[in-house]
Amino acid sequence: MINWKIRFKNPIFISQLLLSFIVPILGYFGLTAQDITTWASLFSLLVDAFSNPYVVVLVIISVWNAVTDPTTRGIKDSNLAKQYEFLKK
Repeated sequence: MINWKIRFKNPIFISQLLLSFIVPILGYFGLTAQDITTWASLFSLLVDAFSNPYVVVLVIISVWNAVTDPTTRGIKDSNLAKQYEFLKK
């Protein structure tokens, strides 16, 4: 089990998760964030990305890398991390 409540309190985790969606999509299409200048272009890019199985797999792998804790076996948080109520300082 992953302690989602505590992870979403961490801005670093949130930024990792957002970037794990954005970077593979922009990279595959050879774009930068500056190329997305309208809502229409953003919507079109997302439709193209999620219509492409290869890009979807890239995003899934990227999210997997952002979510898993490399210090524990499997995808679970450690027993100590599961007990956290607040971010550890």
